[in-house]
Amino acid sequence: MNKQYTYQEYMDMIEARLCSFFAIPADDALHGFAEAARYSLLAGGKRIRAILVLEFCRICGGDPEGALDIACAIEMLHAYSLIHDDLPCMDNDDLRRGKPTNHIVFGECTATLAGDVLQAEAFGTILRAPLPDEARLRCATHLADAVGFDGMCGGQYLDMIGEGKALSAEQLDEINSRKTGALIIAACIMGVSAALGTSEQEHAAAQFGADIGMAFQIRDDMLDVLSTEGELGKPIGSDLAENKNTYMVLLGREKCEIMVERLTAHAVAVLEEQFTDTGFLKALAENLAKRKS
Repeated sequence: MNKQYTYQEYMDMIEARLCSFFAIPADDALHGFAEAARYSLLAGGKRIRAILVLEFCRICGGDPEGALDIACAIEMLHAYSLIHDDLPCMDNDDLRRGKPTNHIVFGECTATLAGDVLQAEAFGTILRAPLPDEARLRCATHLADAVGFDGMCGGQYLDMIGEGKALSAEQLDEINSRKTGALIIAACIMGVSAALGTSEQEHAAAQFGADIGMAFQIRDDMLDVLSTEGELGKPIGSDLAENKNTYMVLLGREKCEIMVERLTAHAVAVLEEQFTDTGFLKALAENLAKRKS
């Protein structure tokens, strides 16, 4: 059995490594650009995707420290998506994690470029990671699949063209499986790939990621109605005010709670098919299902 890590130990590893990226001297002409990228990359958060990479690597017999750059790469990709989500041409949000959004601080043009460079450097970080060539190739391919035409970007487009329309549950599922779920699924699979795990392990990891990803989105929709701005670190009620399609609007609170419970239970069950030593991931799935922010 590999060394076990606590959530905080993983967080400390991730934050320390993230701090080393885009660290450009103040007298460099690109310093302001780097600071814009670092502003969102180091803005905190749960680091769920990065932690999934490290823990799936561990339970597949790999070394989480060796996969640390893979975990940081997915955080770069996630930070890029949040910067672009918040832009005036997208969701036009002023707050993210209790702080002014990137474009409020650095301006819309610099924020857009900060998102662009985070996306590019995510792939560069994977390709330079201290892992075997096969592991790096598999990880980069999974991430590209998760964020491209058939993944997160495609989900963003479907979400955009669906605004102001009444969507079915199936349509909402498709949007969210791409927009939110794809990157969580990728994190799980990339952890397996970093350890050169089997295709069967990748399949099980993908199912776990799909389940907790959908549960995560449903819980997000619930919190936009039930939480407070102080707890979430961003305005609440915006989904309803903007007439967005959400699971709370479509299904109501009771059905949402049932779905989160069922998805989490299935995620926990599927782990047993291919993995041992799954206590950390089970606890993580259950905690996400009950989160308040």
